[in-house]
Amino acid sequence: MNPKFPQPPFINELAGKLGDMLKQSPAKDIEQNLKAGLTSMLGKLDMVSREEFDVQADVLARTHEKLTQLETRIAELEKQQRAEDE
Repeated sequence: MNPKFPQPPFINELAGKLGDMLKQSPAKDIEQNLKAGLTSMLGKLDMVSREEFDVQADVLARTHEKLTQLETRIAELEKQQRAEDE
């Protein structure tokens, strides 16, 4: 606030009244109804949280790594088996 131009009390009063009017306006009800509707619609979708997605992505990465290790091990065992059969 600039000290050279003091703010008259009626401006503060007007700002307060405008704030009260906005709180009581239909726009606030519309916003609340819209949020409730969107929340309800999103709740019906088959979605997971970001945290759950990240956990499952980590599990998948570990599983993929283990599968790669097992495939390598099987290939080594098959190679040993062929060498023994010869």
